[in-house]
Amino acid sequence: MEARISLITLGVADLARSYRFYKDGLGLPTSRTPEEGIVFFRTSGATLALFPYDELAKDVGPGWEVPRSKFSGITLAHNVRERHQVDEVLALAAAAGAEIVKPAEDTFWGGYSGYFTDPDGYLWEVAWGAFPFNDDGSLQVT
Repeated sequence: MEARISLITLGVADLARSYRFYKDGLGLPTSRTPEEGIVFFRTSGATLALFPYDELAKDVGPGWEVPRSKFSGITLAHNVRERHQVDEVLALAAAAGAEIVKPAEDTFWGGYSGYFTDPDGYLWEVAWGAFPFNDDGSLQVT
């Protein structure tokens, strides 16, 4: 298997609401609309997909149609090139309706980061300082 993550799919309660949050609020690019049943957002890394939670559970198979817990053990991260951008992205997310669950602060690993949740409670870390960027916007992780 090649080392690659192609898609990250978030099961969402309200596809139109989540679409507005990511497209209009955060400015992620897409050519899809909620009426198509799934939305894909282009990033410089993996593609981010939004799909109705119940439909995603059905796609996985019987027995997965359970309520989502508040903390799933997974966070998503958006790394920025400059420290001040952490605060800018957190402010953008808050203006779009996100809850800031951890304001930005210096970290134990020598960086600066904070967390917000999207409309479905998915946790996003906004971070600076851990890794340099490749030309394509991906991280140089060694």
